[in-house]
Amino acid sequence: MKTPSNSWVERSLQSVWHPCTQMQHHETMPLIPVSHGCGAWLVDMEGKRYLDGISSWWVNLFGHANPRINAALKQQLDQLEHAMLAGFTHEPVIRLSEKLSALTGGVLGHCFYASDGASATEIALKMSFHFWRNHGQTEKQEFICLKGSYHGETIGALAVTDVALFRDAYGPMIRNAHVVASPDARQAAEGESAIDVARRAAADMERCLQERADKIAAVILEPLVQCATGFAMHDPEYLRLVRALCDQYQVHLIADEIAVGCGRSGTFFACEIAQIWPDFVCLSKGISGGYLPLSLVMTRDNIYQGFYHTDVRRGFLHSHSYTGNPLACRAALATLEIFESDDVLAQNRVKADAITQALQPLAQHAQVKHFRQQGMMWAFDVEFDDAKDKQAAKTFSRRFFTQALQEELLLRPIGNTVYLMPPYILNQEEISLVGERMLKVFNHVMGETA
Repeated sequence: MKTPSNSWVERSLQSVWHPCTQMQHHETMPLIPVSHGCGAWLVDMEGKRYLDGISSWWVNLFGHANPRINAALKQQLDQLEHAMLAGFTHEPVIRLSEKLSALTGGVLGHCFYASDGASATEIALKMSFHFWRNHGQTEKQEFICLKGSYHGETIGALAVTDVALFRDAYGPMIRNAHVVASPDARQAAEGESAIDVARRAAADMERCLQERADKIAAVILEPLVQCATGFAMHDPEYLRLVRALCDQYQVHLIADEIAVGCGRSGTFFACEIAQIWPDFVCLSKGISGGYLPLSLVMTRDNIYQGFYHTDVRRGFLHSHSYTGNPLACRAALATLEIFESDDVLAQNRVKADAITQALQPLAQHAQVKHFRQQGMMWAFDVEFDDAKDKQAAKTFSRRFFTQALQEELLLRPIGNTVYLMPPYILNQEEISLVGERMLKVFNHVMGETA
């Protein structure tokens, strides 16, 4: 007999502590018990479906229950589910490392694996710190991050995360980084362009490096889009300038492509748009197609060689039990095979144009500011009268999320920023549906405010 969905909700609320959630909010905000997924859709236990407009926290690239990724995983499951990567290796992790390196033209030729994005951040920070120590530059222990940056929620990752909520909660546990200006194009003054903002922000970075370069191990940033700070987008010129500054002042550049990589920005690696390569690239989320926990850090040969020594203390001291898990690596290989066989990047350019067109009624709405797009990411800000609508602004994201569910859409605004980050497989009917229903939800929620 089918168990009523409300029973599953009650059981979850009694036993599961949900992530990034004030659990009391679920006294009034719906918790959706998912039964299954198919393509761009999730289906709950009552049979109601929801178009996954945020790719289930930005991880799903080619739809739920993708038959090609499913088949690859089923085949791998009969061969090898897991073996430790210390002292052992296996075909999926070797092939994946080779393919990813080839995508960088061999510039980033070494992959170190973990399970989640925050762990990848930790690995890159530790690698940079340890590299300088191995080279006798033990004073290079500090990091630079951008205003509004987010790189994960473990302690090291929080050190380079500039989000007040986390700093207020965990500040005493954190070794703070230097925070410099964001190149967020929304900061453009009258008569300024996005490139002007990028250059101003790069100048602020240089001021910090002029003062602290001998103490700085690395700069960490999200190329092109700072996602968690409200999808702040910047001109590629910023990446070119920062790469040059890192070379000039001899500090590492860490590109956190956990959210913006894997084709999300328009090229497979976001840094390609600026025609630069960092010293470290962090990948997670979409790399396994949204199937299994997998993250990795790619780095250059000179950094790898900096740890290559007879002394174990000069080796990189980091490990995870499930490092390079064969199932996760096989899902990633299947994901890369889809990119290649379906010419996904070219198809996404066509699809992005169609989605941008479908969102034009929203883009032109009087209460919408800074409608923006990068690759397969869209965002806009909602304008409130601060004095009149303070409470409406405070509750906007939850009200929008709840109303969107009524229209079969899974969307989770960040504050007053609404964003769309769908799987790459939307068809024209689904694109039209998203555009029409997002506008309907927006009008409803803003109508409540009026």
